[in-house]
Amino acid sequence: MLYGQSYYDFDEGSLMFLAPNQLVGNVVYEENPECYIMLLHPDFLLGHSLVQKIKQYHFFNYSINEALHLSDAEKRTILSLFEIIEEEMANRIDEFSQNVILSQVELLLNYSDRFYKRQFITRKQVNHDLLQKAELILDNYFNSEKTLVQGIPTVHYLAEMLNISAGYLSDLLRSLIGQNAKQYIHYKLIEKAKEKLSTTHLSVSQIAYELGFEHSQSFSKLFKTKTKQTPLEFRAMFN
Repeated sequence: MLYGQSYYDFDEGSLMFLAPNQLVGNVVYEENPECYIMLLHPDFLLGHSLVQKIKQYHFFNYSINEALHLSDAEKRTILSLFEIIEEEMANRIDEFSQNVILSQVELLLNYSDRFYKRQFITRKQVNHDLLQKAELILDNYFNSEKTLVQGIPTVHYLAEMLNISAGYLSDLLRSLIGQNAKQYIHYKLIEKAKEKLSTTHLSVSQIAYELGFEHSQSFSKLFKTKTKQTPLEFRAMFN
C-alpha cells in the first residue's frame, strides 16, 4: 500500500489507523490477503460522545511504520467487532443503528489502545534502545550551541531525530518512564540546569540563555515548578 511517499507491506495481524487528510494510494497485492477496512465519515460521529473522545486516541497520529501487530487472540477480538458492525449495517438500519455501531467502534478503539500498551511492553528492548538514543540526542543538544540558535528542543525535533512520530514517542515514553515527550525534555533540561547552577558561577539569566530561554523568568518559573525551589535557592544548597 502506498502511504504518503512510501510503501507499507502488510503482514497478517497488523492494524493501522488513518486520520482525515492523510494520503493512501494504490494497493498492489502479490497474494490475496484477508483485509478489513473501516471508513468513518466525521459527520457520522455527530451527536455521540465519540466525536470528542476520538481525539484522545493518539494512534491516529502515529506513522504507518508504527502499526499495531496483533496476536491471534487479539485479532479474533477485533474481527468479532467488525462482524457485529457488518451485521448491524446489513440487517438492522433503524433509530438505534448509529449508537450501536459507534459503541462497537468505541470498543474497538479501546481494545486497540490496550493492545498498543501491550505492544510497548513486549517490544521493551527495542523501546529501551529508543530511550537511550533519545537521552543521547538531548545530552548532545544541551551540550552544544544548538540551544543558542534553535532554543529549547521540541517534541517534534526529538521525534524526527528518532525517525518516529511525536505521538508514538510520547506514548512510548509514558509507558516506559511515566512521562510524555515534553515532560522528558523538561526533565533533561532541568538536570542540565542543576549541573550549571551547582558547578559554575554563571548568573541565572546566563544559564537561562544558554539553555535556550528567551526570558529568564520563564526558566525560573519552570525550574520552580519541577523542583519546588527557585534556581537561587537550589544554588544556595552548594554554597
